[in-house]
Amino acid sequence: MVTGLDLYTLAATKKNQKYANVLVPKDNPNWNGPWDCAEFVSWVAYQKLKKLYGCVNNQGNPATTEAYSGAWVHDASNGTLIPTNEADAMLTAGVVLVRKPPLPGHMGHVAITDGAGKTMEAAGTGLGVRAGNVTGRVWDYYCRLPGVSYSSNPGTPRLKPPPSVIRLEQPNVKGPKVTEIQQALKAAGFDPGKIDGAYGPHTTAAVAAFQTTHRLVADGVVGPATARALKIQWP
Repeated sequence: MVTGLDLYTLAATKKNQKYANVLVPKDNPNWNGPWDCAEFVSWVAYQKLKKLYGCVNNQGNPATTEAYSGAWVHDASNGTLIPTNEADAMLTAGVVLVRKPPLPGHMGHVAITDGAGKTMEAAGTGLGVRAGNVTGRVWDYYCRLPGVSYSSNPGTPRLKPPPSVIRLEQPNVKGPKVTEIQQALKAAGFDPGKIDGAYGPHTTAAVAAFQTTHRLVADGVVGPATARALKIQWP
């Protein structure tokens, strides 16, 4: 039976390969990049399980069906995947971590765990496939894949609180820090729409565009790393 460690081990063979927002044929075992985050994890899953997960059509042709972070959200929220938690993700290889896209058609983020508190992920433009941290980041879902045998390492993980972030919400987040973000985006050449102190779709799109050009995960979420790049103070 396929193990969670099998999933991570395959993912780790792609470390340092390039990132691009491309369609990856999930049934091509020789694909060596480029990758985006969702395609990367869906490719790993298909290679080991011969089943599509995190795709816009999980019953589609693996050579042509697109993987998408929003489809991973769909699978995580409709019972296709097995929900778990951050502590399990810290100690268990092969757990899939999912961050929701900020807007329809925009990118969230997807990663796979190593069982020792780290991830392997197609991190972004200029970053490629690299290791990251499980804890201390914003994840909306922690999931195990069906048909995989998981084994957790012993111990009690040290969990860090997620960072303070501003993201698209309903109702929109409002306040002076949002105004500061909008002003910084405008000064950097990324139009956030009306500078009104409300973190709406226009500001989210400008943040994602800024992140794409600054070697950041382009998820439209402002946290410590994006704030540093925008040269604004962060809580």
